[in-house]
Formats: sequence, C-alpha cells, structure tokens
Amino acid sequence: MYSRIYIRFNKCVRGTFHISVKSECPQQASGEGGFPGAEVPAKINGHARLQRGGECRAQGHGRRFVLQRKFGCVPGIIQRMENKLHSIGSGKESARDALAALRHEISVWGSELGFDAVRVADVDLSSAEAGLQAWLQAGFHGEMDYMGKHGTKRTRPAELVPNTCRVISARMSYLPDAADALENLRDGSRAYVSRYALGRDYHKVLRARLQQLASRIAASSPHGYRVFVDSAPVMEVELAGRAGLGWRGKHSLLIDRSVGSMFFLGEIYTDLPLAVDAPVQEHCGSCRACLDACPTGAIVAPYRVDARLCISYLTIELRGAIPVPLRKMLGNRVYGCDDCQLVCPWNRFARLSKEGDFAVRNGLDQATLAELFHWSEADFNERMAGSAIYRVGYERWLRNLAVGLGNAQPSASVLGALGSRREDRSELVRDHVVWALSEHMGR
Repeated sequence: MYSRIYIRFNKCVRGTFHISVKSECPQQASGEGGFPGAEVPAKINGHARLQRGGECRAQGHGRRFVLQRKFGCVPGIIQRMENKLHSIGSGKESARDALAALRHEISVWGSELGFDAVRVADVDLSSAEAGLQAWLQAGFHGEMDYMGKHGTKRTRPAELVPNTCRVISARMSYLPDAADALENLRDGSRAYVSRYALGRDYHKVLRARLQQLASRIAASSPHGYRVFVDSAPVMEVELAGRAGLGWRGKHSLLIDRSVGSMFFLGEIYTDLPLAVDAPVQEHCGSCRACLDACPTGAIVAPYRVDARLCISYLTIELRGAIPVPLRKMLGNRVYGCDDCQLVCPWNRFARLSKEGDFAVRNGLDQATLAELFHWSEADFNERMAGSAIYRVGYERWLRNLAVGLGNAQPSASVLGALGSRREDRSELVRDHVVWALSEHMGR
C-alpha cells in the first residue's frame, strides 16, 4: 500500500519535484505469476501524475506546500519528505540532475548484483500490438493460452501496473562451463538439455536480484514498482530492444554484438520518470543461419516463430502427446533446443556466466538418455528441485526421454530402458515408449 505525496516548490528551487513515498504500511504482494514480495503500487490520485520524458512541470504556488494524499498520511512522512528532498536536490540542483544521478547509480547497483547490463525503456509499445495480434490469430501460440488472455496488458505496461512510466530492463548471461553442446547433439545416446536449464532455475535467481535492485532504488528514491521474470504478460524482448540491450534476431531472441544471445532478461516496472536509453542498430543482415538450422522449421519466416513446431514448446509447454510426425525431428533434445543460437555467428562472442547458480547440476550436460529414464519420481523431485526442468513434471520428463530413446541407436541399455517402462502407469509415457520401441523394431 502506498501513500503518495506531491510537494510543489516555488521558483527558488527551480521547478517541481514529484516524489513518491512508500508508507510504513505492509507491502502489498502480487498474487499473479507467483512473485512473492513483488510490490504493486496502489491507485493514486488522478490529478497528480508523473511527467513523461523525465521532466517535471514548474508550477509556482508561492512559498506554501501543497499536499495531495490518498489512503491517509503516515506520521513523520512530511519530515521524511523534507529529508528526501534535501538528499535529492536543492538550490542549484534540478530534478533532472537528480534523476540522471539515480540512473547512473542503477547501472552501478545492477553490475554489483551480477547483471551484465541495465537499461531503461519507455512504455509505448503501440507499434508492437499489431504484430502480436497477428501472431495470436495465426494460432502460433499453440496451447499457450496465457499469451492472449490478458488483452492489451502485454503491450500496455501501465494497464498491468498502474502508473508505470518506465521499464528497467536487465540482462544476465547464463552460458555455463559445460560439455560441448554440438558434441552432445551428435551423440544420440546422450540427453540434450538446453544450456539455460543446466543449473538453477533462472526465475529464482533473477527475481531475487531484481528485487534487491528495486529495493536499493526505493531506498534512494521511493517509487512504485513491480518485478517480472518471464512469468507475466510482459514483452520482455521488445522492451529490452527499446532499452538498447540488443536487437531482435530472426529467431525472435535478443542479440547483442558483444555477448550474443545466451542471456536472461528481467524487468522492473517503475513510476520513476528516468531518462530512457536508445535502441541499437540491427546486425543480422542477410544471414539466415537460424532459419536453416531449426530442426522442425519452426522459424517460418524471419522474426516469426510458430511455437507449435518449436522443440522448446514441444518439450516444455505442450502438456499432451508430442505429434508423431515431429518426434523424429526432436533427436535427443529432451528439454528445450539451442540449435538456432548455436549456429548464430554472434554467439562466438558469448561469455561464460560468472553466476555460480547457473553451473551444471546433476551432470546434465553429459547424462545419457537411459540413465535419466531410470530415475524414479523421487529421484526426479529431489534432483530437479530448484531447476527450471522441475516445472515440466516427472511424466512429461519421461515422455521427452522416451522420444529421445526412440531416436537413439539401438543398444542393450536403450532397449532395456524402454522395456522397463512398457507398462508404465502413465498412458502418456506408455504411448511414447510404444512408439520408441516400434521405431527400433522398424530398423
């Protein structure tokens, strides 16, 4: 819950400061998307709005203070406001100077928290609405109904979090020191797990760091904010591109010239009118390596992906049976797919992550399909706790592995693993095991 104070000064302090002050009331936690501790600004007085473009209007009111409030005023809040104003700027300093200084501090704090870069974008995504609607109308989202159920909240941040006027976008590299990805793909007996999922769940890591960053900002300049990490109606690639963290590649992922595309993105929606960063130029040119490398042809055109064909969708998002015509195309990819990134020329600059949480766990970079298929449900729950893989559940994990085993070269270990689950209690698993065994019979 927030009390918001707007104090207008006369000309002697050169303009108007609009400052949000969080009350001493308990924080309001967001219930959407599982973001414990995320802060949601309460609805504020409509007559007192943050200025766009980082500038505040100078409104003279003599030498008196004008107080606008809602939800009551907390004892001592005026004194805190006076202290805050003294720290932000007085005399020769302007509101713009204070915001510029804060913007610099945000980058410094972000670096200290392990982010490779932190930038700021505005919230006008109107130019992206038509493309999103066309993608949804084509049915390219498959079973991901959440992509369309929020209406315009995805493209209009202030509808998702009222009074949002800026988005702080952060980037963190995830590439672990792991066994060579291409060698894994060539060895059909191994299980290929997308590089981003070899360590700890990125949702947990980024959300905690972004929450710390937002709290540091609030300690310096109290603000209404909410943290997001890939679990809410947020156009993270679009926002990151507008913030200058990279450009959207033809595979639809964000690319940066200095680090490639193997990084995570996270956002802080804020009502602070920070100066925005400029987008960067695109550098894909005539290259179409990602389109040609996609095993299922999911990149149907530059910048356009049909999720229903994407291996990441098939192995993670799809809840039912994997379509039979696509099963052979999965190869040994049992969780996600990196092919479009592995062939991207810019990923020769990809950096190993410095974040220990993204280090390989449970030997997933070299584990065999048969080895993983023998895990019990208790094994899965214990070993995948804290991993992004945990969310697909044991049943779909076995489904994916069964397809991988069906595509592997016949061997005693492969056939023995499949035979051990011919009568599995899950119909979904049995269906894929029978298919896999029939593939080996056919050979």
